[in-house]
Order: sequence, then structure tokens, then C-alpha cells
Amino acid sequence: MSGTLQIERTVAGVKQQVGEWKRAGYRVGFVPTMGYLHEGHQSLIARAVEENDKVVVSVFVNPIQFGPKEDLESYPRDLDADCALCERTGASLVFCPEVAEMYGEGFSTYVDMDLVTAELCGKSRPTHFRGVCTVVNKLFHIVMPDRAYFGEKDAQQLAVIRHMVRDLNMDVAVVGCPIVRETDGLAKSSRNTYLSDRERQAALALSRAIKAGREMIEDGETDGDLVLEKMRGIIEAEPLAKIDYVEMVRWDTIEIHHRVDCPVLVAIAVFIGKTRLIDNFIRE
Repeated sequence: MSGTLQIERTVAGVKQQVGEWKRAGYRVGFVPTMGYLHEGHQSLIARAVEENDKVVVSVFVNPIQFGPKEDLESYPRDLDADCALCERTGASLVFCPEVAEMYGEGFSTYVDMDLVTAELCGKSRPTHFRGVCTVVNKLFHIVMPDRAYFGEKDAQQLAVIRHMVRDLNMDVAVVGCPIVRETDGLAKSSRNTYLSDRERQAALALSRAIKAGREMIEDGETDGDLVLEKMRGIIEAEPLAKIDYVEMVRWDTIEIHHRVDCPVLVAIAVFIGKTRLIDNFIRE
């Protein structure tokens, strides 16, 4: 690395640097991640670099958004590769704190949310968005960004963060960025590395289902139940796939919806072997 990328491990260090940038009149963009960065993350960083003077990327595997039987310990990590990608893409600073730096002794304050977290991933992972909202709230206070960038692959997360920013009157613009896919259609994810060769092929059932659902709606189908039935059939035809959910919800509130008569999110979560993958499309 050329040394142009600043790496900070403390809250105080980030606040000091961002404070200097703000006093100099710089616009600050922010990309929060859990690391093991791929082209999807890179697209967020690139957009942030294009639209801001300075860009902060956080790399932090947030323990409080994992359930007791989820993959916290095995979640892939490679900080050196992450920092190299950030530097190549033009980021200014990487914030990579230890857990104790983010959640000190006696930590007991959490951000919770109703409504938008009740369905989809919030239903099958009941403590997940409490952890997401808490860590993103903390990161926003630490980084003080003008804009923050989130991928549409985690569409419910994007909706949750927008809702939190609105409800708590946070002075940050939340920018959603399109899903980045492999050449065969699979949505890029850090968890794709868990898949065996056979599971990697089986995982294509997700993108096939997404493509079929999108095409039905583009062809004029307005009955959400028919769209979901088609999508479930494609996934259930794959022996290694086990559906967590296949749902249509209102894009603004993430409430279950059955007709394509407003902006909707069609989202799926599927286990391929032991690996849980998500995908979606949005019909504005």
C-alpha cells in the first residue's frame, strides 16, 4: 500500500480526523461494512468517492447483530485485502475498531424499531435489526457523514436505516446502490465463500427466481401471490435449497402486501446447505 489510506482503530482518532475535514469544508461520505470486501462493496465506495471529498469505510464484524446460532465466529475476515481494496478505490480512511472499542464495559444502550423490522429478516432473525440500528447509530455519531451508502441487496436494512434516520432526525443522506451480481446472476455476498462447488451451482436458484418474478411483473402481473408462487416453485425444485421466506412487501414500510399497486420489494432468503443467502428486486 502506498500509505495514502489512513487506518484508525479508535473512536477518538476518527472523530479527530473527520472534525478536521469538516472544519476545512469537506463533504464526508461513509460506507459501513463488516469487511471481507467484494465488488459490491467496492461499488458503494466508488460512488461515495465520486460524490464526496473524503470517504470513510468502516470494517467491523458487529457481534450484536448475530443470533446465538449464527456465523459470528466463522464470518470471513481479511483486513489487509479490505484496506487494499479501499485504497485502490479511493477511500480516505478505514475505521477498524475492536469490539471493546465499540462496546465498552457496561454497554447497555440499544436502538430498537417496530414495524419495518417485523417481517422478512426481522421475523426470522428477531434480534438482528436491534444490532444493526445500534451499530449504525453509533457509527453515524462517530463518522458524522454527510452521506452514507448502503447496498440494495440488503434491502430491508436499507429501509430500516432510512426509517431510523427520519425518525431520529439524523442529518445524513442515506443513498441506496444497486445489487452487484456475478456473471451468472448470483448476488455478490461475503457468505458466498462458504459454498461448495455444488452449493454454488444450487445457489443460482435464487437469481433464477428473482429473474422470473421480475419478468412476471414487467409483463403486467399484479397478483403478488401468483408471482411468489412461481418463485417458490423455482427454488423448491433445487434439492439443496431450503426457503426461509419468499415475500412481497410495501417498499416504504416492509409490510406484507399482495398486489403490485404501489412500490413493492420482492425479497427472498434461502438456505443453501448451511449458508443463508438473500436476494431481491424492487418495483418502484
